[in-house]
Amino acid sequence: MDGGDIRGAVHTNMRHDSAVKHVTGRAIYIDDMPVPQNCQETALVLSPYAYARIVSIDISQAVGMPGVSAVMSAKDIEGKNDIAPVFSDEPLLAEGTADYAGMPVAAVAADTYDQALAAARLIKVEYEELEPVLSIEEAWEKGQFTYTPPKIVFGDAEATIEKSPRTISGEARCGGQDHFYLESHIALVVPGEDRDMTVYSSTQHPTEVQHGVSHVLGIAQNDVTVEVRRMGGGFGGKESQSTIVAGIAALLAARCGKPVKLRLRRDDDMIATGKRHDFLFRYRIGFDETGRIDSAIIDMATRSGNVADLSAGVVARALCHGNNAYYIPNVIFRGWPCKTTCSTSRMRCSRERRKGEARARTGTAYTHLDLILGIWVCPNPTALAIHTDTHAKGALLPSKPRKYPPVGCVQDLRGRAGASRALAAALRTPCRASLPLRPP
Repeated sequence: MDGGDIRGAVHTNMRHDSAVKHVTGRAIYIDDMPVPQNCQETALVLSPYAYARIVSIDISQAVGMPGVSAVMSAKDIEGKNDIAPVFSDEPLLAEGTADYAGMPVAAVAADTYDQALAAARLIKVEYEELEPVLSIEEAWEKGQFTYTPPKIVFGDAEATIEKSPRTISGEARCGGQDHFYLESHIALVVPGEDRDMTVYSSTQHPTEVQHGVSHVLGIAQNDVTVEVRRMGGGFGGKESQSTIVAGIAALLAARCGKPVKLRLRRDDDMIATGKRHDFLFRYRIGFDETGRIDSAIIDMATRSGNVADLSAGVVARALCHGNNAYYIPNVIFRGWPCKTTCSTSRMRCSRERRKGEARARTGTAYTHLDLILGIWVCPNPTALAIHTDTHAKGALLPSKPRKYPPVGCVQDLRGRAGASRALAAALRTPCRASLPLRPP
């Protein structure tokens, strides 16, 4: 390369700058960085209860252990015990109550991880166990939500569905998952001059980490510098969760005046951090004998967890994709962010999954309708654009299905018993139909 040339200019053929490093193992992650002098390792004390009042925390034995430089609980936070990315309701360390099994209650920094872990095990926490709310249904029934439930209303679905020639109703579920990034959560915090902090964080959202660290330390945001070279996977699990790890490490670094590394072991990572949202969908669809949908009422309840976190964005995205690939003139889509005593649900990074989840749910409802009518509709918005004349009117049936229809076309499955049975078997969703399923 000649001097003065721009590397990576538009239209140039460039390989990923870390490609060779990744395949040869030379890529440097936070745990590969040279450890600063006097760097402290961290261990956490996690709540063993899904919901409990914290009666007392005794750290006296832990403080005197060899190598221990700092022990902290919520009462030791100098700034604000809140790292919520959207609302103001997410404590960094449990204060008053522990709201889910695995919630961080206290943290220890020591010369080695073994010393920190030994000291953490000597911290005595007295709990008063309370009645947890674990399921979507229980929270929904009790009216417990992490924020005001939103809804989308268009037309008059309730009146229209009562007049519809036919209706179906059903229920579907979409489970949550752990993001299972190969590199677990990790942060290295190095205190600087005055109250400056440099934070090396495995995060998808450096600005959120900066905000969270400044909140709990009670310092200006521009006193916190966050550096992210690369992550060993994230998938949405490191969008807001990283603030927990970086925030605790920063608190300990400020207390002991030394660099602090907090690296969650895999089991602690899976226990202490939030997961993808699982959903419960309940739907009612109104349509006529030709399959034209005139109304839909769909409730989308999600396990939001103990705090709102990113649930507002997740539920909003699900609501906005409630009509799938179809135009439905009368709809009510209701979101229910159910507050449970579980680790908060997260994940907005993989936004296509949230759209896919909403489409899968409405696809279930519409496939239920298809099985009743004996037709098959594949809700693919690109392919359905082939039938823009009927699609714009909410119709599902083209006048002349092709012999070999592309994806998105309607195909008559009456008389094709094998295909109908395969489709029904693939659905595997408990449905409550107001009409009996038509035999193939």
